[in-house]
Amino acid sequence: MARRVSIYVEGFGHKNPIPAACRIGDLVYSGSIQGTDSATGRYGDTLEQQCRLMFDNLRRIVEAAGGSTADVIRVTVWMRDRTQRAALNGPWLEMFPDAGSRPARHTMNGALDGDKLVECDFVAVLDR
Repeated sequence: MARRVSIYVEGFGHKNPIPAACRIGDLVYSGSIQGTDSATGRYGDTLEQQCRLMFDNLRRIVEAAGGSTADVIRVTVWMRDRTQRAALNGPWLEMFPDAGSRPARHTMNGALDGDKLVECDFVAVLDR
C-alpha cells in the first residue's frame, strides 16, 4: 500500500487534479472545502446554507478517510466577510456541540471567487 493515500468523495471535487484530502498514517489534511451541494454541485444560496453544506462536505471527507468529526483537530475558515461569523457559528455548534471537545478554529477574511462566501480546510488525527 502506498504511504500517501488520496481521498476522493462522490459529489465533491475540485476543478484541478487534486483530491479532497490526503492521508499519511494517522494524519489527514484536506484541500479547500466549499459550501456546495453534493447532488447539484451548486453553492448554497445564503451564507448559512453554504456553511452547513461546507461542514457536511467536511464530515463526508473525514469519513472517507476513515475517521469522524471527532478526529478533526483544526479547522481554518475563510469568509468573504468574517464579521458574519454568526452564520458560521450555528452549523459549527451543531457539528461540534461539546465545548470540551471542539477542534481549534481560525477564521479569516478571504478574497473568494464567484458565488463562494466561505471555505475551509481541516487537519484530523485518526486512530491507527
